[in-house]
Amino acid sequence: MIIQVPSPMTLSELLLKEFRHASRTTVKKMIAHGNVKVNGRMNTNPATRVTPEDTVEYTKQVINLNRMKPPYSIIFEDDYLLVAEKPAGLLTVGDRGQGGTSFYKELLEYVKENTEGKERLYVVHRLDREVSGLLVFAKTEKIQQQLKNDWNHTRKLYYALVEGFPEKEKGTIRSWLEEGKEQKVFSGRESEHSKLAITHYRIMDKSPDYTLLEVELETGRKHQIRAHLSEMGCPVVGDRKYGADDRFERRIRLHAYYLSIKHPITGAPLEFKSKMPKGFLVLKPEHEKYK
Repeated sequence: MIIQVPSPMTLSELLLKEFRHASRTTVKKMIAHGNVKVNGRMNTNPATRVTPEDTVEYTKQVINLNRMKPPYSIIFEDDYLLVAEKPAGLLTVGDRGQGGTSFYKELLEYVKENTEGKERLYVVHRLDREVSGLLVFAKTEKIQQQLKNDWNHTRKLYYALVEGFPEKEKGTIRSWLEEGKEQKVFSGRESEHSKLAITHYRIMDKSPDYTLLEVELETGRKHQIRAHLSEMGCPVVGDRKYGADDRFERRIRLHAYYLSIKHPITGAPLEFKSKMPKGFLVLKPEHEKYK
């Protein structure tokens, strides 16, 4: 049920106006129980101010006190999207027909369990097994395709701890990437087998031997950041496949910390942020990784 906002007011004032026979206590409970969404996002604050430009939706929900807890940190969830934080060391999606688990598989079980099988998840994009950070999933195939079609307009930022120092404080790496042996990507000539890749970076901090970069993807090619930074002479710490020092534990210091998209239904801008993982800047020698 969409509620029209006649003029700027608080969420509780709007619901009191819409449900004239409801008390203030009842309205507060409606909001607190997650029955109200503003621009496609659940809002539990009755003091939130809304304007005629906002989309306010009321949905009567049955609160399930026995809901399964999410296996990983969920940043955002509504009827159309789910955004969660993938840890390093876990596949986004497992190979079909192979055993084992994946980030997608565990979240799918969580969604199906809590909706009695009424909802599913559909993969919009992926992160490498060794990379951590934000991932967006759609709840219908139509939303999945809509997000994929608009993915070039998504802003994607990463933290990258690299060896050495870039020559410039900020810059852009542009090349044609293609995949060679052992699924390793490298820059080559423009051809039917290569894809244009564009990576922007800026220095955030330095130590005597390492640099913390903020990396922004203009394109989203396989191993793009890892290949580009390695070819620049600054491989991502822990990324032995792309030339990183093997003295340290094999944990790739690359984290997708920021995403901005348009909500596929309301068109409202959505921003998601993830904190830098614990130990991201700590370099532990390989022989100490199990201590």
